[in-house]
Amino acid sequence: MIVVNYQKLKQRLSAGEVIVLDGGTGTELERRGVPMSPEAWCGPATLGNAELLTQIHLDYINAGSDVITANTYAANSMMLKPAGYGDKIEEIVKTAVDAALRARDLAPKGRNIIVGGSLSHMVPLNPGTDTVDQVRTPPPAQIAESFHQLAQLLKAGGVDHIMLEMMYEENRTAMALQAALDTGLPVWFGVAARRNDAGKIISFNLAQESPLEAVLDLIPEKGVDVVSVMHTQPQAVSDTISMVRKKFSGPIGAYPDSGYFEMPNWNFTEVIPAEKLEGFYSEWLDLGVQLIGGCCGLTVDHIHAAQRVKTAAK
Repeated sequence: MIVVNYQKLKQRLSAGEVIVLDGGTGTELERRGVPMSPEAWCGPATLGNAELLTQIHLDYINAGSDVITANTYAANSMMLKPAGYGDKIEEIVKTAVDAALRARDLAPKGRNIIVGGSLSHMVPLNPGTDTVDQVRTPPPAQIAESFHQLAQLLKAGGVDHIMLEMMYEENRTAMALQAALDTGLPVWFGVAARRNDAGKIISFNLAQESPLEAVLDLIPEKGVDVVSVMHTQPQAVSDTISMVRKKFSGPIGAYPDSGYFEMPNWNFTEVIPAEKLEGFYSEWLDLGVQLIGGCCGLTVDHIHAAQRVKTAAK
């Protein structure tokens, strides 16, 4: 059944249809009152909040989302072990995936909902910042093992595809991509970008100015079904889409973030109004984007906006 559901989605993309994604999951848990882990952000938040997670997924589905994402962005062992959850990795991933699968089962009749398993290359961050803690970042072999474990747990849990999210650092991206491909599941590749002081689009990497092309060059000729510009400020998305199109001929998605992160909390005070985001969605559809949604900080209201734009574009 999973394969059938995913193939239906691929057929819709091949037919040129616009697909609505969900919004933030970890940040939505926080917005609804769930505390974030100082060490592992939203990863441990799944425990004890499975029903709320299902409700969040269902709220996105009812707003128009065709694709929902399990809350596993920060559920790799590199994040969970230092936070004291090393013995609960399997439980956290399974609980997150099950919450999304329950929402799919509760979706209105006739909806073809796809469940993605989020796999980021997140490593420990410096407290109160959005920067990598170089001292606590494990060696490459441990990083690769962590990605492989999470990818296999997502597959075992029953996700439809692996969503590589916030790919911005070349070495960790290569390892995360290999872990995803090794599952044999469909893979979506999400790149994160920013503008430097000169206004040029570069990798999101905050430790140094890195060319985004170095990440885009890692996208294989076969094995990746969708490439998305995600966790990128709306004002930088259009130029990033143009860069992606030079490297990838398949369906492109766009799901920006809004606000900013200070580990372990998201600051919602500067989140873009849903009505303003509609203009950006329309702009991205004009550029040929077929999948629209939201990342950190964006809510059900923003997905309603995406659905309105989709409806207007028909």
